[in-house]
Amino acid sequence: MTLTRLVISNIRRRRGRSIFTLLGITVGIASFVTFLSMGGNLKREIYRETNALGANLVVIPKGSCGYEQLSVLTGDQMPTTISSDEIGRIRKIGGLSVLPFLAQKSAINNRPVSVSGVEPAATKSHKRWEIGAGEYFSTEGAAEVVSGAAIARQAGVLPGGSVTIRGEQLPVRGVLRETGGRDDHTLFIPLAVAQRLYNVPDRVSFAAIRVADTSQTESYIEKIQAEVGLGVVSDKQMLKSVLAIAGTVNLTLQLIAAVAVLAAAFGIINTMMTATYERKREIGILQSLGAKRRTIFAMFLLESGFYGISGGFLGTAGGVAASALLSPYISQNAMTSFVKGSGTGSSIDFGMIAGTMLFSTLVAIVAGLYPAWRASRLSPVEAISYE
Repeated sequence: MTLTRLVISNIRRRRGRSIFTLLGITVGIASFVTFLSMGGNLKREIYRETNALGANLVVIPKGSCGYEQLSVLTGDQMPTTISSDEIGRIRKIGGLSVLPFLAQKSAINNRPVSVSGVEPAATKSHKRWEIGAGEYFSTEGAAEVVSGAAIARQAGVLPGGSVTIRGEQLPVRGVLRETGGRDDHTLFIPLAVAQRLYNVPDRVSFAAIRVADTSQTESYIEKIQAEVGLGVVSDKQMLKSVLAIAGTVNLTLQLIAAVAVLAAAFGIINTMMTATYERKREIGILQSLGAKRRTIFAMFLLESGFYGISGGFLGTAGGVAASALLSPYISQNAMTSFVKGSGTGSSIDFGMIAGTMLFSTLVAIVAGLYPAWRASRLSPVEAISYE
């Protein structure tokens, strides 16, 4: 009988214990992969939304922290302290294209949705929107709604219908063609209408700025800060700040999952140590038949490795599936809205899958080293005389 067949035979003889040991490593790896996969999706969404914003600079309220910068990308509700006068003073600085936004929240059928007050013509040109159904705003100040594609599909916000925002019923003028970003989950209304509905006259949440000469970006930041007194970040600075926040959250989740993997490793140690004591007589017989210590060591290590490979495969598959299934149901806020994503689903990272399989196998092998060493150190007489 070959060593591999002997290992398989030993695992099959103790099916109950083997199944529970395998489940332990499977659950641990599945948790690890789920958080790792969501973290990867989170970073991809951040990069995509930064590019979709199409701005070299973002003007935010003075003293704003990274959370407000994150809200710019997620469309979450923000403080409305920037005045129209300040936006006008920024526009007087040459070489800048300024696009103000009012970021607020509403609800459709008790489901929270993002509402964005925009300058219709300028925003359409800046973001290169296309209309998927109906028409765009009839005028700059029309009390109408243009819906993102995902909201239209999920909540039935269709041209010819209406939505109620802050107690006022507004007709739905059109639906944007799918962008693949947060715009798909947003209701857009003219800026003046949004300011009236949310009772913030002449106020906006932030402004996206495109500069004519990117080599002068730092100079523009200094001018805006000095002449207007608002906070300004470049797209690179904002990306770095948001990724730092996301990285901290992602690391915390992975550490939690690592605890589950560690618990599974101790489960393997317990199983293999029990097997060492239960199979002393078998070890003694093998030694009497000429099996060397390294053969006994390899036999137990192979058995431990089997749990790692099998648990890694099942856990990786389960983790990828869980991240794809659970992401759309995560409660939306300024951080998890990225994980929730834009409906594009979870992409499969084969590098992550290979790395996780290797990690699982290594954890199992390391967990099996001590039991394998103990089994190989038994003397033939001690082993064969065990009752």
